[in-house]
Amino acid sequence: MTERQQPESPASGFPVPGAPVPGTLGPLEVSARFTATFGQEPDGVWTAPGRVNLIGEHTDYNEGFVLPFAINRTAAVAVTLRGDSTARLLSSYGDQAVVTVDLSTLSHDTMQGWTAYPLGVVWVLRQMGVAIGGFDLFLHSTVPTGAGLSSSAAIECAVASAFNDLSGAGLTANELVLVGQRAENEVVGAPTGILDQSASLLSTEGHAVFLDCRTQESKLVPLDLAAEDLLVLVVDTKVTHAHATGGYAARRASCELGAEVLGVHALRDVAEADLPEAAGLLDPETFRRVRHIVTEDQRVLDTVAVLAGAGPSAIGTLLTASHASMRDDFEISCPELDLAVDTALANGALGARMTGGGFGGSAIALVPAAEEAKVRDGVVRAFAKAGFAAPDIFAVSPAEGARRVL
Repeated sequence: MTERQQPESPASGFPVPGAPVPGTLGPLEVSARFTATFGQEPDGVWTAPGRVNLIGEHTDYNEGFVLPFAINRTAAVAVTLRGDSTARLLSSYGDQAVVTVDLSTLSHDTMQGWTAYPLGVVWVLRQMGVAIGGFDLFLHSTVPTGAGLSSSAAIECAVASAFNDLSGAGLTANELVLVGQRAENEVVGAPTGILDQSASLLSTEGHAVFLDCRTQESKLVPLDLAAEDLLVLVVDTKVTHAHATGGYAARRASCELGAEVLGVHALRDVAEADLPEAAGLLDPETFRRVRHIVTEDQRVLDTVAVLAGAGPSAIGTLLTASHASMRDDFEISCPELDLAVDTALANGALGARMTGGGFGGSAIALVPAAEEAKVRDGVVRAFAKAGFAAPDIFAVSPAEGARRVL
């Protein structure tokens, strides 16, 4: 998300948040599952990754800076074009029943559950004048859902890449980013930005994507963790995003109020030097929200600078400061996230923070490879002692963006 750092839509239906991640199917296996279902080989197989936001939370909709990277967990789609107006879709989740839709009657009412993601992308492309007729599609994803890792954007970007190739539309990666965002906004109903889709489409292996959410300008920043014997551990707390509580909307409203009172277009235009004056103009809660955004934007810029100089082993304090700001000023953490961060730091992590929209989801920890087992074991023990559900802990590395794989 993002820009999007909002919780994933609870109405998505793909898959149920908290559901176990299925076993990985390689491109040939995805193709074989397609063939077994639809009776012919697919025209191709495309994949797109989920993402971790290394730093820069809730800065997106304030027209600020973010620094995500694609992870080595992906959504894969196998697609074959048909000669009629029928779309048949199957996912590897749920009851594995084929969903059939007449594209001539495609509307918000016919795009429901998990199909809202692929059909939403098709609907947007057709609205843009891209000629897409009937098709068969099989979807498989290993991006955990409800964990703040952008499982929905991975689906959208894989589908957008597939139909961009199959239709010969020739859309650029930046244009496909906006296709995915529009599908989220207008079909799924999640008012997200461009962070997630940008990470999924623009990433390359061993790099993060430094994104200016005001201009959509981006550049790749080296993030070669392996060269320094580092890894990023994701701690999925299994606490799903509490979207229905309105916490995300309230934070966004506070930011908009802060910008209005301070007389700026967006909080991107407020500098750290302006904060003392802002404290006298804003109520205490709104000021704390503003302070997080302003300092978080600066932390993104500082992280990019440190990566270019000292390298990834030196960014830990920035990650940890980001978590403290989200916990204390933006107030979007939760006991499970705080425990994951504190325990990881106590067991050898160089830095740790919650990632994603907050109110649940995942924390990330920058960990020397030699300390991985200690950090994992420490977090598992701490969660058990606190009576929390067992977390899912796994390592991720900066991966390649969306592409055709078969």
